[in-house]
Amino acid sequence: MNNLVENNIWMMICTALVFFMHLGFAFLESGLTRQKNTINILFKNIFIITVGLLLYCLVGFNLMYPGDFNGFLGFAGFGLEAPLVDGALDLAYSDGYTYWTDFLFQGMFAATAATIVSGAVAERIKLGSFMIFVVIYVALIYPIAGSWKWGGGFLDELGFYDFAGSTLVHSVGGWAALVGVALLGARKGKFDKNGKTLVILGHNIPLATAGVLILWLGWFGFNGGSVLSADPELTSLTLVTTCLAASAGGVASFLVSNALYKNFDLTMFLNGILGGLVGITAGADLMSPTDAILIGAIAGVVIVLSVAFIDRLRLDDPVGAIAVHLMCGIWGTLAVGIFGSLAGGEQFIAQLIGVGSYAAICIVSSFIIFYTLKKTCGLRVSEKEELEGLDLHEHEMNAYADFRKNEH
Repeated sequence: MNNLVENNIWMMICTALVFFMHLGFAFLESGLTRQKNTINILFKNIFIITVGLLLYCLVGFNLMYPGDFNGFLGFAGFGLEAPLVDGALDLAYSDGYTYWTDFLFQGMFAATAATIVSGAVAERIKLGSFMIFVVIYVALIYPIAGSWKWGGGFLDELGFYDFAGSTLVHSVGGWAALVGVALLGARKGKFDKNGKTLVILGHNIPLATAGVLILWLGWFGFNGGSVLSADPELTSLTLVTTCLAASAGGVASFLVSNALYKNFDLTMFLNGILGGLVGITAGADLMSPTDAILIGAIAGVVIVLSVAFIDRLRLDDPVGAIAVHLMCGIWGTLAVGIFGSLAGGEQFIAQLIGVGSYAAICIVSSFIIFYTLKKTCGLRVSEKEELEGLDLHEHEMNAYADFRKNEH
């Protein structure tokens, strides 16, 4: 019973930390975009966590953990129904924590995948269309894809490994972000008539910096809770590898950025930290400190090169979500076959198959959703709405009070 209590308490603490990450995402996304769209960013983030948890309760949890199924699709029924023994909650559930704790921890992850998309499509997507996308993606696509590994599906049987979601969470969001950005088109003023990339500055870089630090803190729960117990050795190692990868990612990113562009770009530094965190997430429990530093450092390089490549394709991602969550998610997943205790050719092939499988379901499903929305209710706001700001046209509110209006 003592182990159950300790494990359950640790898992609930980690759940709270992952919940706190949504504040980090809200700060980061709003800080890296323009003031006129701040309310819109915050509204989307609040919508994702509230509706996401309700959807995960209604259908998502039982799609992701259906019990016995064919390895591709299963459903254990609507709503939540805790396992009982002699009329009482089964305290041996999941070898150390309760059913309710399991649901809440996993529900926080489900909402994260949609939040990744929010930043990439910011400042020009219709709010109603985005909300429809979130409902479908969180309720159906994320849990079905998650069941393939974490629910004991065919990728789990194949030997594919993803400890805390470099692919299952971050790439699942990243692939959808890529499709959404491609179908939406770039913001007005992002590229000139010759295709040259122009800088659109975020309105509050201190807020974005606070967001990254909050996300880093939240990753203590994201990765630490994925141990699924309070085991002292494994949780401690996981937190060490997580922090070292984040540090190495940030340092490598700003150094490479400086070498290429001759400046000290804070936003690149911040995204390098996030890239290191995403990169280590697939194998945080398998790596030595040295492995973690190498994985994080390579992720930092991936960030810089990916941002440049995405700009060259004339894809407009205001917060760098595709580079961070998709590119570094792929890298971190493949790194499991290169570094750590599972490294080897067979494992690398399994990781490749996993990456390809998730690319297939996410690209196809998100394209169907976004393209259908584009052809029916529309995907992008009007040029007038975009230029004047979504806060004014979608919400009729301002994020910051103009105190000059109150002067006498």
